[in-house]
Amino acid sequence: MSASLATADVIPEAAPRRGLLAQAERVVLAIRLTLAMFSAGLLVLALAWQWAFPADTALANLIAGAAAVLVTAPVLAAAWHSLRHPSLHGITDRLIALALVGAWASGDLMTAAVLPIVMILGHVLEERSLLGSREAIGALSKLAETSARRLRADGGVEVVQTRTLRPGDLIELRAGDRVPADGIVRDGAASLDTASLTGESVPVDVQAGARVMAGSIDTDGRLVVEVERVGGDTTLGKIIALMRTAEQAKPPITRLLERYAGQYMVLVILVAAGTWFASGDSMATLAVLVASCPCALVLAAPATAIAAIAVASRHGILIKGTAFLEHMADVNSVVFDKTGTLTTGALTLTEIKSEPGADPDAMRLLAASLGSASSHPVSRAARQAAGAAALPGIAAVREAGGFGVTGMIGDEVVAFGRPDLFVRLGVSPSAVPAHEGPIAGLSRGGIFLGWLLFADQPRAEAAEALAGLRRLGLGRQMLLTGDRAAVAAKIAVGLGIVEVQSDALPEAKMRRVLAEAEAGYRPLVVGDGINDSLALKAGAVGIAMGAQGTDVALASADLVLMSSDLRRLGTAVRLSRRCRRTIAVNVGLGLGWTLVLMALAATGELGAEGAVVAALLHNLSTFLGVANAGRLMLFDEPLK
Repeated sequence: MSASLATADVIPEAAPRRGLLAQAERVVLAIRLTLAMFSAGLLVLALAWQWAFPADTALANLIAGAAAVLVTAPVLAAAWHSLRHPSLHGITDRLIALALVGAWASGDLMTAAVLPIVMILGHVLEERSLLGSREAIGALSKLAETSARRLRADGGVEVVQTRTLRPGDLIELRAGDRVPADGIVRDGAASLDTASLTGESVPVDVQAGARVMAGSIDTDGRLVVEVERVGGDTTLGKIIALMRTAEQAKPPITRLLERYAGQYMVLVILVAAGTWFASGDSMATLAVLVASCPCALVLAAPATAIAAIAVASRHGILIKGTAFLEHMADVNSVVFDKTGTLTTGALTLTEIKSEPGADPDAMRLLAASLGSASSHPVSRAARQAAGAAALPGIAAVREAGGFGVTGMIGDEVVAFGRPDLFVRLGVSPSAVPAHEGPIAGLSRGGIFLGWLLFADQPRAEAAEALAGLRRLGLGRQMLLTGDRAAVAAKIAVGLGIVEVQSDALPEAKMRRVLAEAEAGYRPLVVGDGINDSLALKAGAVGIAMGAQGTDVALASADLVLMSSDLRRLGTAVRLSRRCRRTIAVNVGLGLGWTLVLMALAATGELGAEGAVVAALLHNLSTFLGVANAGRLMLFDEPLK
């Protein structure tokens, strides 16, 4: 099932293709169920004939044989497929096929028919249960299947499919419309419902200059939006890609079971053979084969993980793989970036301290032009301070990771960034002014022009979120930032963080996180920028702030908080711990039930119809595991 449901295509055009694959799977399940129903009908007829005419068993056996033939083919086909494509679930197919062959060999046609019917019915219901969870995840894909009102050059409006949109197109949104692509609002004002993407229940007000995400819903007002990203490049496209990747990934316990699958198969055959030699009871031998089917173990982790992924997405938490979800339960320290993570990242330019002869207005334009090449909050604030104005003629603009931005105006090198950047360029900056906030310098042609002073504030929910993490046992918290010591200390004191490392470049952040791991901790790293990507990778689990996080940070992280609400960190920890407990219960239930059934089957305690009884009890344990995993879907933590 997962192979077809976890296709990597994320663009809207791929949705029909994915739907066809899901439909094909439904057809296969329907065929198997139909054959089982026909076979069950024939069995009822055979039993009725045998009851009405006990002396005439030939016709009853013939009808039972026909019933067995109908359901034998799907079982043997599944077993053959499992031999060609080994999997954990394939063990069940092979064991049932062995039991079926044994029933045919012993001439027990009733068992040869009843056994596959019970197992097929159980398998169909199990698959349907998993399909329901996956459909909850796949519902996001439908958000991409929409149309758009594209504005023509002559001022007219045309309705087009989303897949025809291109960056630069202007689209019109009216109340009730779903945003078809990521873009920038050029005109109008409205409230957007982003609950399907971020889990936020309160609509977000947007106006000219604000960015909007595909999948959001315009609840009121008219907007004109310039398309920036379409298809798989949109935030929605990346969400779908991450969720499908997570769905396809195997939980650690599943990989462990697969490692010993071959030995398990050998053990079961030895137990069945021992039962035969000890008792000579063919029914007990068949019952052992059926009782040993590890369906409950096979579904224990995947069913739980799929439910957890669906619940996480409902809370605006994207998980790249089920392994990361389990690792989240083990973290015992937290490493935070500052700007854009613990703080809003919405910096404002508060003051320009220009050198003698430098024009502050020209400095503002130069900083904004250089900042256009960077997604760092300081660069965004510089662009915002200049409005739509920009300095023409700047070429070769590039970001010097962790230091700032450089470019060329003619033969002159221009730079905007940290004091260390100017040292590298051979420029002598003036003394750094005292300021409890981000500071960036500016130079042109080897001449230092002055300092730009910015201000930032902690997120409103930061103190509450960090206190919540401490209550969860994550009392070891560290602030790791590239900002100056005074700025970092002010934020840390306000949030109750004791350990602080400031003026940290990307490599220094990574080394500090690695040192944390070497000290025996399992650090959770939370960040949003390019300078956090190395640290995110180095941590036991990396979480990116998705609302304004860079593509590099999103690619480096294991989980993504789409709402950028720090309280969701606690939600992720609680969900992961509950997920692990559920998996442990399901694995224990599946393993214990299987061992008890095998013991009862081997000793003949399941009676004359042991194989059929084993099949019924086996499916009962599987349903209990799936139902327990389904309880995870009730997990809900609304933000107040």
